[in-house]
Amino acid sequence: MMTNNFLYKDLTNLILKAAFNVHTYLGPGLLESTYEACLFYELRALDLNVESQTALPVIYKNVKLDCGYRLDLVVEDKVIIELKAVESLSDIHTAQLLTYLKLSGKRIGYLMNFNVVSLKTGIRRYAL
Repeated sequence: MMTNNFLYKDLTNLILKAAFNVHTYLGPGLLESTYEACLFYELRALDLNVESQTALPVIYKNVKLDCGYRLDLVVEDKVIIELKAVESLSDIHTAQLLTYLKLSGKRIGYLMNFNVVSLKTGIRRYAL
């Protein structure tokens, strides 16, 4: 597990390397859940603290409500990864990740679409 002093840049570089490894090995065309499981495996193999399908409650009028939101992956309690396996990313996918960042208090998020020929075209980074 990484220390709190672990720099975001170093952490995000490891995340990207792991994602590219998964995409290179599997290619496009599989289910989102497959990419999620494989990326989880790759990140854990790097000795990173990774949570999968983490519940994200909504605080409404000082009441915590479980609305069924789930974060695909959270790495080192710092970075949210929202995975997709779609024809193309849309504005609603971006809005989803930005909402997750706001609700969770995390600063960095990645939207990754694995259903592309080159993963470089399927990754978007967002920071609050």
